[in-house]
Amino acid sequence: MSGQAAIFILLGACAGGFVNGLAGTGTALFALGFFLVALDPVSAVAVVSLMSVVTGLQGLWEVRSALKVDVPRLARFTVPGLVGVPVGISLLGAIDADMLKLLVAALLILYGGFFSFRADLPKFERRTPLLDSAIGLVSGVLGGMASLSGALPTIWCSMRPWPKRETRAVLQPFNVTVLSATTAMLWWRGAYDGPTITAFLIALPAAMLAAQIGLLVFRRLRDDTFRRLLIGLALFLGVGIALRAAV
Repeated sequence: MSGQAAIFILLGACAGGFVNGLAGTGTALFALGFFLVALDPVSAVAVVSLMSVVTGLQGLWEVRSALKVDVPRLARFTVPGLVGVPVGISLLGAIDADMLKLLVAALLILYGGFFSFRADLPKFERRTPLLDSAIGLVSGVLGGMASLSGALPTIWCSMRPWPKRETRAVLQPFNVTVLSATTAMLWWRGAYDGPTITAFLIALPAAMLAAQIGLLVFRRLRDDTFRRLLIGLALFLGVGIALRAAV
């Protein structure tokens, strides 16, 4: 591997690790652009998936007490999400992935753009167990079809007036669970060859350190500020997905 490729891998690891530590989601959007310069698409996705899982464990430890607050709520997202991943993979040949990405991007841009410039945050307070499960299932399907598992949970959780640690206690384990399933499937398909593992080992220390810096910033955020961060991230995700799908 050339020195230039290693530099791009380190830059992607720093960017992806930081946003993972800060928000618990959005890692792929910030890291993939750098990784794709140095790696082929399959290897880049494989490195991002595994890196997201490993760095995500630090975020889980950060909100370990909040994970116990509402275990059934977390299960309503993660269990259907796991079911949705293989469904999404099975639908890969039947659906235009680029068109799907553009539709999801439009939703993210409309939501993120609308609430980013409003003084009042959205407040959806009542319990919605069926909707939570539907969001988890559809997000798992989107993850399997187009690597978009984090889009809908980001929107949904930013609408709920939960404390930031409870919000993260849904987003982080959901992402770690779905990406663990994705990583396992990529491993089964032989994506983790020698060069991919080498790239991951180069990325890992930088990603872990950057995630710790992101966590330091997360600890200083107020609950409302964290919700605004998620809304802004939704807008950023939408623009990034749209640009990639359009190219």
